[in-house]
Amino acid sequence: MDKLTPVFIFMTGAAVMLQAGILLAMYLAMRNSSARIEAIVADVKTKVLPTVEQAEAMLTEIGPKLQVIADNLQDSTTILRDQVQRVDASVKDAVDRGHLQIIRADELLTRTLDRVEQTSDMVHQTVISPIRQLSGLMQGITVGLDFLFGSRGRKNGSREERRPVPQDEMFI
Repeated sequence: MDKLTPVFIFMTGAAVMLQAGILLAMYLAMRNSSARIEAIVADVKTKVLPTVEQAEAMLTEIGPKLQVIADNLQDSTTILRDQVQRVDASVKDAVDRGHLQIIRADELLTRTLDRVEQTSDMVHQTVISPIRQLSGLMQGITVGLDFLFGSRGRKNGSREERRPVPQDEMFI
Protein backbone atom coordinates (compact mmCIF):
# COMPACT_ATOMS: atom_id res chain seq x y z
CA MET A 1 0.00 0.00 0.00
CA ASP A 2 2.88 2.27 0.53
CA LYS A 3 3.72 1.95 -3.12
CA LEU A 4 0.28 3.07 -4.20
CA THR A 5 0.22 6.28 -2.19
CA PRO A 6 2.50 8.21 -4.56
CA VAL A 7 0.38 7.00 -7.51
CA PHE A 8 -2.79 8.25 -5.86
CA ILE A 9 -1.14 11.54 -4.98
CA PHE A 10 0.04 11.90 -8.62
CA MET A 11 -3.45 11.08 -9.93
CA THR A 12 -5.03 13.52 -7.50
CA GLY A 13 -2.58 16.22 -8.59
CA ALA A 14 -3.28 15.52 -12.25
CA ALA A 15 -7.04 15.70 -11.61
CA VAL A 16 -6.62 19.00 -9.76
CA MET A 17 -4.49 20.36 -12.64
CA LEU A 18 -7.06 19.18 -15.19
CA GLN A 19 -9.81 20.79 -13.18
CA ALA A 20 -7.82 24.04 -12.96
CA GLY A 21 -7.33 23.98 -16.75
CA ILE A 22 -11.04 23.48 -17.31
CA LEU A 23 -11.86 26.32 -14.94
CA LEU A 24 -9.33 28.58 -16.72
CA ALA A 25 -10.90 27.75 -20.11
CA MET A 26 -14.34 28.48 -18.68
CA TYR A 27 -13.09 31.80 -17.32
CA LEU A 28 -11.64 32.82 -20.67
CA ALA A 29 -14.83 31.78 -22.54
CA MET A 30 -16.96 33.73 -20.11
CA ARG A 31 -14.75 36.79 -20.48
CA ASN A 32 -15.07 36.64 -24.30
CA SER A 33 -18.85 36.16 -24.04
CA SER A 34 -19.07 39.00 -21.58
CA ALA A 35 -17.18 41.30 -23.96
CA ARG A 36 -19.53 40.34 -26.83
CA ILE A 37 -22.58 40.87 -24.65
CA GLU A 38 -21.27 44.28 -23.59
CA ALA A 39 -20.80 45.21 -27.26
CA ILE A 40 -24.35 44.09 -28.05
CA VAL A 41 -25.69 46.04 -25.07
CA ALA A 42 -23.83 49.14 -26.23
CA ASP A 43 -25.28 48.65 -29.73
CA VAL A 44 -28.77 48.32 -28.27
CA LYS A 45 -28.28 51.44 -26.19
CA THR A 46 -27.14 53.48 -29.15
CA LYS A 47 -29.66 52.19 -31.70
CA VAL A 48 -32.76 50.85 -29.97
CA LEU A 49 -33.10 53.12 -26.94
CA PRO A 50 -33.45 56.33 -28.97
CA THR A 51 -36.13 54.64 -31.06
CA VAL A 52 -37.93 53.48 -27.93
CA GLU A 53 -37.68 56.96 -26.47
CA GLN A 54 -39.08 58.47 -29.68
CA ALA A 55 -41.92 55.93 -29.69
CA GLU A 56 -42.60 56.71 -26.05
CA ALA A 57 -42.70 60.42 -26.80
CA MET A 58 -45.01 59.82 -29.76
CA LEU A 59 -47.30 57.69 -27.60
CA THR A 60 -47.52 60.37 -24.95
CA GLU A 61 -48.22 62.91 -27.70
CA ILE A 62 -50.66 60.76 -29.68
CA GLY A 63 -52.21 58.97 -26.69
CA PRO A 64 -54.87 61.60 -25.92
CA LYS A 65 -55.76 61.86 -29.62
CA LEU A 66 -56.09 58.08 -29.85
CA GLN A 67 -58.27 58.14 -26.75
CA VAL A 68 -60.54 60.79 -28.33
CA ILE A 69 -60.75 58.70 -31.52
CA ALA A 70 -61.58 55.58 -29.50
CA ASP A 71 -64.26 57.44 -27.53
CA ASN A 72 -65.79 58.88 -30.73
CA LEU A 73 -65.74 55.47 -32.35
CA GLN A 74 -67.46 53.96 -29.33
CA ASP A 75 -70.12 56.73 -29.34
CA SER A 76 -70.66 56.32 -33.10
CA THR A 77 -71.00 52.56 -32.69
CA THR A 78 -73.57 53.01 -29.93
CA ILE A 79 -75.57 55.53 -32.00
CA LEU A 80 -75.37 53.31 -35.08
CA ARG A 81 -76.53 50.28 -33.10
CA ASP A 82 -79.50 52.24 -31.73
CA GLN A 83 -80.42 53.48 -35.23
CA VAL A 84 -80.17 49.97 -36.68
CA GLN A 85 -82.43 48.65 -33.91
CA ARG A 86 -84.97 51.40 -34.63
CA VAL A 87 -84.87 50.73 -38.36
CA ASP A 88 -85.21 47.01 -37.71
CA ALA A 89 -88.23 47.62 -35.50
CA SER A 90 -89.77 49.93 -38.12
CA VAL A 91 -89.19 47.42 -40.90
CA LYS A 92 -90.69 44.62 -38.82
CA ASP A 93 -93.70 46.81 -38.05
CA ALA A 94 -94.13 47.74 -41.72
CA VAL A 95 -93.85 44.10 -42.79
CA ASP A 96 -96.40 43.06 -40.17
CA ARG A 97 -98.78 45.82 -41.24
CA GLY A 98 -98.29 44.96 -44.90
CA HIS A 99 -98.99 41.31 -44.15
CA LEU A 100 -102.19 42.24 -42.32
CA GLN A 101 -103.27 44.54 -45.17
CA ILE A 102 -102.65 41.76 -47.69
CA ILE A 103 -104.76 39.40 -45.60
CA ARG A 104 -107.51 42.03 -45.34
CA ALA A 105 -107.39 42.74 -49.07
CA ASP A 106 -107.58 39.02 -49.82
CA GLU A 107 -110.58 38.62 -47.51
CA LEU A 108 -112.25 41.70 -49.06
CA LEU A 109 -111.65 40.43 -52.59
CA THR A 110 -112.95 36.98 -51.65
CA ARG A 111 -116.09 38.45 -50.07
CA THR A 112 -116.61 40.75 -53.07
CA LEU A 113 -116.29 37.90 -55.54
CA ASP A 114 -118.67 35.78 -53.45
CA ARG A 115 -121.21 38.63 -53.40
CA VAL A 116 -120.83 39.22 -57.14
CA GLU A 117 -121.46 35.53 -57.71
CA GLN A 118 -124.46 35.57 -55.37
CA THR A 119 -125.80 38.72 -57.05
CA SER A 120 -125.31 37.17 -60.49
CA ASP A 121 -127.20 34.06 -59.39
CA MET A 122 -129.95 36.17 -57.85
CA VAL A 123 -130.25 38.36 -60.98
CA HIS A 124 -130.41 35.25 -63.09
CA GLN A 125 -133.11 33.73 -60.89
CA THR A 126 -135.18 36.88 -60.30
CA VAL A 127 -134.79 38.77 -63.58
CA ILE A 128 -133.55 36.68 -66.48
CA SER A 129 -135.53 33.50 -65.81
CA PRO A 130 -138.86 35.37 -65.45
CA ILE A 131 -138.04 37.47 -68.55
CA ARG A 132 -137.38 34.29 -70.54
CA GLN A 133 -140.56 32.78 -69.23
CA LEU A 134 -142.47 35.98 -70.04
CA SER A 135 -140.83 36.10 -73.47
CA GLY A 136 -141.85 32.51 -74.11
CA LEU A 137 -145.37 33.29 -72.97
CA MET A 138 -145.48 36.41 -75.16
CA GLN A 139 -144.26 34.47 -78.17
CA GLY A 140 -146.88 31.81 -77.49
CA ILE A 141 -149.58 34.47 -77.29
CA THR A 142 -148.22 36.19 -80.41
CA VAL A 143 -148.18 32.94 -82.35
CA GLY A 144 -151.64 32.09 -81.09
CA LEU A 145 -153.02 35.51 -82.02
CA ASP A 146 -151.20 35.41 -85.32
CA PHE A 147 -152.70 32.03 -85.98
CA LEU A 148 -156.18 33.21 -85.09
CA PHE A 149 -155.97 36.44 -87.03
CA GLY A 150 -153.79 35.02 -89.75
CA SER A 151 -156.23 32.31 -90.81
CA ARG A 152 -159.10 34.84 -91.16
CA GLY A 153 -156.90 36.96 -93.34
CA ARG A 154 -156.34 34.05 -95.69
CA LYS A 155 -160.04 33.52 -96.06
CA ASN A 156 -160.47 37.15 -96.89
CA GLY A 157 -157.40 37.18 -99.11
CA SER A 158 -156.10 40.36 -97.50
CA ARG A 159 -153.00 38.82 -95.95
CA GLU A 160 -150.08 36.99 -97.48
CA GLU A 161 -149.39 33.42 -96.64
CA ARG A 162 -148.15 32.97 -93.14
CA ARG A 163 -144.51 31.98 -92.66
CA PRO A 164 -144.00 28.90 -90.42
CA VAL A 165 -142.26 29.52 -87.04
CA PRO A 166 -139.48 27.12 -86.22
CA GLN A 167 -139.98 25.07 -83.04
CA ASP A 168 -136.83 26.42 -81.41
CA GLU A 169 -138.09 30.00 -81.49
CA MET A 170 -141.28 29.12 -79.67
CA PHE A 171 -139.57 27.86 -76.52
CA ILE A 172 -136.58 29.49 -74.97
